[in-house]
Amino acid sequence: MLHLVQTINAYLSDYILIILLVGTGLFFTFKTRFVQVRCFKEGWKAVFGNVKLLGDRQSSGLSSFQALATAVAAQVGTGNIVGACGAILVGGPGAIFWMWIIAFFGMATIYSEAVLAQETRKVDEDGTVHGGPVYYIKRAFPNGFGSFLAGFFSVATFLALGFMGSMVQSNSIGASVNNAMHIPTWLVGVFVTGAAALIFLGGIQRIAAVTEKLVPVMAVLYLVGGLVVLICKAQQVPEAIGMIFRYAFMPNAIIGGGLGYALKTAISQGVKRGLFSNEAGMGSTPHAHAMANVKKPHDQGVVAMIGLFIDTFVVLTMTALVVITSLYAGDGVLAAGAAEGVNKANMAQLAFSSVFGDGVGSLFVALCLLFFAFSTILSWNFFGKVNVQYLFGNKAIPVYSVVALVFIFLGSILSNDLVWELADLFNQLMVIPNVIALIALSALVAKASRG
Repeated sequence: MLHLVQTINAYLSDYILIILLVGTGLFFTFKTRFVQVRCFKEGWKAVFGNVKLLGDRQSSGLSSFQALATAVAAQVGTGNIVGACGAILVGGPGAIFWMWIIAFFGMATIYSEAVLAQETRKVDEDGTVHGGPVYYIKRAFPNGFGSFLAGFFSVATFLALGFMGSMVQSNSIGASVNNAMHIPTWLVGVFVTGAAALIFLGGIQRIAAVTEKLVPVMAVLYLVGGLVVLICKAQQVPEAIGMIFRYAFMPNAIIGGGLGYALKTAISQGVKRGLFSNEAGMGSTPHAHAMANVKKPHDQGVVAMIGLFIDTFVVLTMTALVVITSLYAGDGVLAAGAAEGVNKANMAQLAFSSVFGDGVGSLFVALCLLFFAFSTILSWNFFGKVNVQYLFGNKAIPVYSVVALVFIFLGSILSNDLVWELADLFNQLMVIPNVIALIALSALVAKASRG
């Protein structure tokens, strides 16, 4: 099964996704006249101009910041630590450059997703808000084809996020806690599953209340720890930055093989892990942005861009610099390529341990990963729930919630590679119907970006 999924993923990430994600990002960058540059200051001010960790409770929907926190909770997860490490290990340090490229153009894509989620959301008489890609897919194609695409997207989403994606998160939590404190992974799984169940019962309002507090705190904690490592290894930082750019175009110098093969590997790793990290074009974060109570769709679009910027250019870049300065630069253990005993699950812990010591470094990464991955589980469960409700109605939600909790527990004890490959497969399948609808409704996005 692992080999079959890997083969499918290779075709999707090496060819189809590169065309779809880069092409869509370029298309919307020009369609919106570089909205990620023009409106960056506006988005930054909207996010940080009036930050409140104790946001006002909304009678329906969410505040703009709560929606952003829920979206960022989905973005800032395992992909920013384990995913970034996996990209570097397989594609070399240059894979980070391609993750930056995907993220820059992805800022225009995620702006478009948030705008369309706002444009097509529906509000019931009791104030309940419904929104997400299925609604703009149906707006783009109000016929049988649209129903098929929306159904395909919904199935891929609750499988990718509610089930397989949550397995990835709990798998990483279990592995990192086990590495740091030698607690059995099944016991970690029981704890995570129990905590998730308590929050799931409160619905989107409770999830938002948790993420709006957890996301800023966990991000600051991780960034401070990373900054300490970079200060201690200040001499290696310029070399690390240089390696990212040098190996982006000459990756064969570090991962071996011919230049063509190595370059394809570096780019595909950047695309695949970039998608898993920032989720632009995947159609996940629009579920949160649709809930925001804002004056006009553009307002949430620029906020969504800042969420992606924080995810990739701040948090993920911190992981990359810490890992490259510690394990690649100078006489690092990976300076000459792969090393025995080093894998994507323990790379970050090894990097932080080079400054903090084995015990403290491993524990620090384990705690950060626990917060990151747990907040992602919360958001992804909600995104999956929206699509289960769309397909099967409210009666199916309790069944979905129980099955999702089972998957969270199973993820803590199953094979790391299989879990990641399955998550990648369904993540990538989500992209196809989502991108088709985005392109079809591009005129609405262009109009919103003009003010």
